[in-house]
Amino acid sequence: MEGPGGAGEPAGKEGQAVEEAPPPPGGEGPAPVPERARSLWSDAWYDLRRNPVFVIAGLLITFLVLISLWPGLIASRDPLSCRLGRSLDPSSAGHWFGFDTQGCDVYTRVVHGARTSVTVGVCATAGVAALGSLLGGLAGFFGGLWDALLSRVTDIFFGIPIVLGGLVFLSMTGSRSVWTVVTFIVLLGWPQVARIARGSVITAKQNDYVLAARALGASNVRMMVRHILPNAVAPVIVTATIALGTYIALEATLSYLGVGLQPPTVSWGADISAASQGMQFRNAPHILLYPAAALSLTVLAFIMLGDAVRDALDPKLR
Repeated sequence: MEGPGGAGEPAGKEGQAVEEAPPPPGGEGPAPVPERARSLWSDAWYDLRRNPVFVIAGLLITFLVLISLWPGLIASRDPLSCRLGRSLDPSSAGHWFGFDTQGCDVYTRVVHGARTSVTVGVCATAGVAALGSLLGGLAGFFGGLWDALLSRVTDIFFGIPIVLGGLVFLSMTGSRSVWTVVTFIVLLGWPQVARIARGSVITAKQNDYVLAARALGASNVRMMVRHILPNAVAPVIVTATIALGTYIALEATLSYLGVGLQPPTVSWGADISAASQGMQFRNAPHILLYPAAALSLTVLAFIMLGDAVRDALDPKLR
């Protein structure tokens, strides 16, 4: 049936003819809409969401963060409340992991120990990434004397074994708190990030868009913030993410050696050290097994996260 607009003409609003989109040259139907180009970060997030390693690590880390912020959700007892009469008692109803040598509930101490490890790992990683990126980025951007000076300083720090440095540094401090350990890790951990940041900035500043911005009169601050930093930060993020698990293990190692965190701070490394004294774990293996398992799972989760982020952000692995 003919519409109001004429023979074979489809009816539109108020009797007007509806104009159809012209077909593309040499074909039929509407022209395909071009897909929007995705950035490195959107591609990385797209890959991460489909990576089972990232999903598993993310779930474990989310659980650790939750119990670090609110340990009372799954452990209502006081980790410092101990009864010597129950020393080395095995698992029982309401005390799933048994008791340690001091009669403290092992389950409660394992849950509360997550806060210490996560705090040390996250704060140390943030400090190392910030200090290393600042020094390395400035050295790579300006070069010259500043770059040569930074290279020699990093060589000196790389020659210091980090565990030995911890033994010397922390043994000279009177109060060894979480922030003392974080400060030590930042002081000895920044050179690795600085070298990564330096190389990334040197590579990024040689790109055409940076040279064009310099030719148009952009200031050094604008070039660093708008052009170089967004394209040089990916290797720093990968390095820092992998190092986070290493810093957690380093804190536990120093606490195990007796120069790390001190009571009343609850630490997995200190609990492992207490379980090893006098070979008490031979008669009560639970006092060593559970804090060691919690430490291993935490370090493994952050290392898995770092590996997944590295695979997603490294174009050479695509």
